[in-house]
This record gives sequence, structure tokens and C-alpha cells, in this order.
Amino acid sequence: MEHLKHVIPNIEHKEQGIEYIQEHLDYHSQINGSGGLDRYINDYEVWLEKLNQDRLTIPSENRVPAETYYLVRQEDNRIIGMINIRLTLNKRLKECGGHIGYGIRPSERQKGYNKINLYLALCRCQELGIKEVYLDCDIDNPGSYKTMEALGGIRINEYESEYHQGKIYRYIINVDDAINNNREIYEPKTLKLK
Repeated sequence: MEHLKHVIPNIEHKEQGIEYIQEHLDYHSQINGSGGLDRYINDYEVWLEKLNQDRLTIPSENRVPAETYYLVRQEDNRIIGMINIRLTLNKRLKECGGHIGYGIRPSERQKGYNKINLYLALCRCQELGIKEVYLDCDIDNPGSYKTMEALGGIRINEYESEYHQGKIYRYIINVDDAINNNREIYEPKTLKLK
């Protein structure tokens, strides 16, 4: 059985992190949950500093505190996904974006990895005392909304936003229920945060 874990990005991940973003670019795939790594592909060390600042951000209408993690497969130590957890929401994120953005590298999709990615993020949210999380996805991205639904996500509306093109589905997940109802499915496949 494969085991997955969230890992805090550090300098040792530089080559793999850049390669992760490059794979998205090669596939012409949207990049989600990367904490902006795609904008810092030539300044990885600056991106690491940005992540440290993100954790300490004082909430405002422009920025909120956030944590970003790599999803790493233990067996080959490969970065297969990323996730960004916003620790609180401002007005804009309440309307569009929500608490969590996530993604899996194109060559590793449709293997159930993003469900584990989201499960681990919900465990982190529980540690932080976040009781409910809001998540959004494009309506033409069934992989994303099926991930949310697999972990108990309830679709609460559909909307259009000035921040995104096309229609968006908005979901809510009760964190405690999602963890309790899925522990036996996902816990054996996960490892503690490193």
C-alpha cells in the first residue's frame, strides 16, 4: 500500500518543486493549491520566505494567513500534489475561493491521491479549530467536486465570479464529520506531517 504525507516545503524540495510546476506547464494544466510557486519558479528561495510570511499574515481584506504543503508519496519521495489552507477567510474568500485550494500533478491524476490530500488538510484544519471549510471548483472539473463529495462535501450553490471565468460550484465540509466518517478509508494511507 502506498503512503502519503504532507510536507512543509523547504530548500531540499527545490528541484522537485520546480519540476512539479513545469509538468503542469508542459501539460497546459491549471495550477491550484501551490501557494504561488508558479509565480516564483525562478526564485524558489524567495517563495519559501513568502510561505513563512503567509503563515504569520494578519488577516485583512487583501491577505489572510495560509499554510502550503507538498503531498509526498513515501515510497519514492515524489511530490505528487500540493495544497494551500487558508486559516481564516476575508470577504472575497468568503464569496469566492474558500479555505482550501489543491491540486495533483497531471501524470498522477485519477488515482485517488487528491482525496488523501484533502483528508490530510482537513486533519490540519481540525488541529487549528476550523469546524467548517468552504471549497470552490469550476463546474467543468468533476475530479475536484467528486473529491469534495467523497469527503462529505455538500454543494451549497453555483455562481459566477469576477475572479474566475465560468461557473463555480461552492461546497461546505463539516471537518469533524469528514474525518470521523473517512478515518478508516484514508488514515491507513497517510503518515504524520513532516
